[in-house]
Amino acid sequence: MNLSVDIGGLRLKNPVVTASGTFGYGVEYAEFLDLNQIGAITVKGLSPRPSKGNPPGRIWETPCGMLNSIGLQNIGIETFIREKLPELRKYDTKIIANFYGDTIEEYVEAAEALSAADGVHALEMNISCPNKQAGWIAFGVDPVLTEKVVAATRMATRLPLIVKLSPNVTSIADMAKAAVDGGADALSVINTITGMAIDIETRRPRLSNIVGGLSGPAIRPIAVRMVFQAARAVKVPIIGMGGIMTGADAVEFILAGASAVAVGTANFVNPAAPADVLGGIKQYMDRHSMDDINTMIAGVIC
Repeated sequence: MNLSVDIGGLRLKNPVVTASGTFGYGVEYAEFLDLNQIGAITVKGLSPRPSKGNPPGRIWETPCGMLNSIGLQNIGIETFIREKLPELRKYDTKIIANFYGDTIEEYVEAAEALSAADGVHALEMNISCPNKQAGWIAFGVDPVLTEKVVAATRMATRLPLIVKLSPNVTSIADMAKAAVDGGADALSVINTITGMAIDIETRRPRLSNIVGGLSGPAIRPIAVRMVFQAARAVKVPIIGMGGIMTGADAVEFILAGASAVAVGTANFVNPAAPADVLGGIKQYMDRHSMDDINTMIAGVIC
């Protein structure tokens, strides 16, 4: 059974990766899961300098999911390279560094620093961040800004460049095209969906930032639809994500057009979820007499 897939030049031994922001820096999960089993670890979003993130409350559980407004808290790229990456290099799995910036210059700076680090195999751009230079409009909701920031970052790295798309747009196909036109080797589809919760007794928002990102099974049908649309708009590989809890969920994304899948919110419920999802994919392939996972990609019959 061949489980290996190619994600824009990044060869994975199997299609299961972790979603950024849900798996720490990877090493925190080593006592719960054999990290060698999965295709790649995507670390939480990194910025050129450390960030404290948003004040509490930052997480609120919702039906079939959760809202989070962590605010991209992280230790900064320099500390990550010095303290976390040496430990990650011990595992037989690929390391994808998720990163972000408030300006195009910060994206370029981050990409250059991470590309020079031994042990980083690919970069994942989070373009859902507001752009200070454009009146705090998120890079990922304007196709012109998307293409511009991706093109600048593309020039700063030789590593496979994966662009993580925001779902908070009118047309995911247009955003996918803009990212690919800018030079993306692959896409991650989707990031969290903007949501809000209110404490009706105090009449105050549950999150200090008022709004947050909704993730978990509640968004899975939306994510599957967006993967389907993006896969038909561009020719680059897609990492599908959004509420994947089981192998069956992952297969749904692959049939919609994803070449790999990322497990996110499920990690908070079950730290071994990525391995369980991989096992479920194998069971599906065995049940349907499939010997190569690549024959399943975009296999939905419409």
